[in-house]
Amino acid sequence: MFTGIVSDIGTITQLEARGDLRARIGTSFDTSDIDLGASIACDGCCLTVVTTGPDWFDVDVSAETVSKTNLGTWEAGGRINLERALRVGDELGGHIVSGHVDGVAEVIRMAPEGDSLRLTFRAPEDLARFIAPKGSVTLNGTSLTVNEVDGAEFGVNLIPHTREVTTWGRVAEGDLVNLEIDTLARYVARMVEAGGAM
Repeated sequence: MFTGIVSDIGTITQLEARGDLRARIGTSFDTSDIDLGASIACDGCCLTVVTTGPDWFDVDVSAETVSKTNLGTWEAGGRINLERALRVGDELGGHIVSGHVDGVAEVIRMAPEGDSLRLTFRAPEDLARFIAPKGSVTLNGTSLTVNEVDGAEFGVNLIPHTREVTTWGRVAEGDLVNLEIDTLARYVARMVEAGGAM
């Protein structure tokens, strides 16, 4: 379980196709206390640590994960958002994030808005109904608040701090980003579809 509050920007240092995809990720995390089998959200995807070194960890990425996320576009030297799994007593600063990416959204517009940056995304049609104004959404592992929704398009604002401490400082139109919808929104929609009372 995660919060969508990015705690490091990692660097992809090696990629190796070996049935699954093996990725080595450089990090400023203290890897001496990362257990093998630990979960780390990498650009929003919950991945399992299989090896560690002094300033890196390795993860295996299944073909299924590659097909459902933007991880197929990873390249050596690329930068990614990282978050370690919640521990008992940790502050829940964003919202509950599972690290199970639902699909890929595309950045279709960017515009400055004061000191912030307004981004508009196009979500997959089957996921758009779960995205609501003032609701939460996870994009590349970052918990963000939705400003407006228009069909399959939705907008968010990125404040300067978010752009400084995540990979959002390098965003460009056309980028494909990992999208996880809010778990609560999914369950509410299921209840409504089933005609259940709330």
